[in-house]
Amino acid sequence: MKNTDKIIEINHISKSFGDKCILNDISLFVKRGEFLTLLGPSGCGKTTLLRILAGFGSADSGTVLINGEDITNVPPHERPVNTVFQRYALFPHLDVYENIAFGLKLQKVPEEEIDRRVRKALRMVSMTDYEDRDVESLSGGQQQRVAIARAIVNQPKVLLLDEPLSALDLKMRKDMQIELKEMHKQLGITFVYVTHDQEEALTLSDTIVVMDDGNIRQIGSPTDIYNEPQNAFVADFIGESNILNGKMVKDRLVEFVGHQFECVDEGFGENVDVDVVVRPEDIYIMNRLEGAQLTAKVKSCTFKGVHYEMFVDTDKGYELMIQDYNAFEPESEVGLIIRPADIQVMHKERTLNTFEGELVSENKVKFLGEEWECLPQEGLKAGDKVKVEVKFSSVDLIDHPEEGTLSGEVHFLLYKGDHYHLSVRTEYRDYIWLDTNDIWDKGDLVGINITPEDIKITKCNE
Repeated sequence: MKNTDKIIEINHISKSFGDKCILNDISLFVKRGEFLTLLGPSGCGKTTLLRILAGFGSADSGTVLINGEDITNVPPHERPVNTVFQRYALFPHLDVYENIAFGLKLQKVPEEEIDRRVRKALRMVSMTDYEDRDVESLSGGQQQRVAIARAIVNQPKVLLLDEPLSALDLKMRKDMQIELKEMHKQLGITFVYVTHDQEEALTLSDTIVVMDDGNIRQIGSPTDIYNEPQNAFVADFIGESNILNGKMVKDRLVEFVGHQFECVDEGFGENVDVDVVVRPEDIYIMNRLEGAQLTAKVKSCTFKGVHYEMFVDTDKGYELMIQDYNAFEPESEVGLIIRPADIQVMHKERTLNTFEGELVSENKVKFLGEEWECLPQEGLKAGDKVKVEVKFSSVDLIDHPEEGTLSGEVHFLLYKGDHYHLSVRTEYRDYIWLDTNDIWDKGDLVGINITPEDIKITKCNE
């Protein structure tokens, strides 16, 4: 029996190009009539997933179902979907009417039906006076409307949109977001939308799928994604955030930035390391110090149009971003208050680096594809399979990749208030995580070194 609630089911989709994994065992479903957005940075796999759904690309493994039917190997033109691309792919030799009617004529739909459906589509996209216009004379926003009309005229069950607003200027993009939302409401069909623009995703979507490096990091409503991020990547990617190391003292009590705060979170245990997220608009800043939970000195104050953005140094040496309608001058002493409901506590994804390895000799161990010097290991012998642990603070990066035991590229970096936490993708496609006070940029090529005494080795359980 078909599940009438789910129109799309994507099951265990994986895709690699060469040795690079683009999609890693992706599973999700889309409800009928839903506006679902695939959101993530460039290279995260969102467009590849959309192309597999459209039939323009094939997966290495997994299945795609629409209306309960397996369409994994069905060609694009036989799928009940239409796609609007980033480049609108309009036919320059045809006018607006003929561009929209093109697919219907290929299907040999009767002329009267074609005319009725084209004119209805033109009304839907507010282009009724443009049917005779040359498409090359249209603005970017008008071309985008024609591309959408050409897609919806085929009455697809699903409309796929691959960053369709990215070529427009900011004002036009904002206007088209409103129109797309209204179109979705009128059409009543399912939209699957790809974008890297967080604000666009929050504005348009019923459901957001946040992706990174071929994996799904969180699925939820815009409110859930913004207010209840499940991990540091989502908290950092969606809007501005203060993301800090913390310790859950006990239920409803968390410690961060050197102070203890009441919160609403429970079930983490006692004295457990956690990540804490506080949005900059949720920190109350005031001139008086009495009654404040912590004090700080303002470093900078910048007007952002609607609010002022300030960076402050707290009394324990942490830097926080604050957004407020009032300006506080640099060097002024301020008091800060954070309400319990505005503190979001998250489980840490990891607390140290853990790798599988093999002991090569008494003082050498192989992991991450390289041999590393280590301290002599009692009770272990060459060939033993071992677990290798390295603290974040024990990984050293250097500017010259050839001078490291291992080389890699900075993949992700996160400011934690008093240091940077970042990941490096190694030359063997593995990851290593570290804490540093040095400033690096995403994409920097680096060498990686770890001193022998910082490599902890234990024998794997048989």
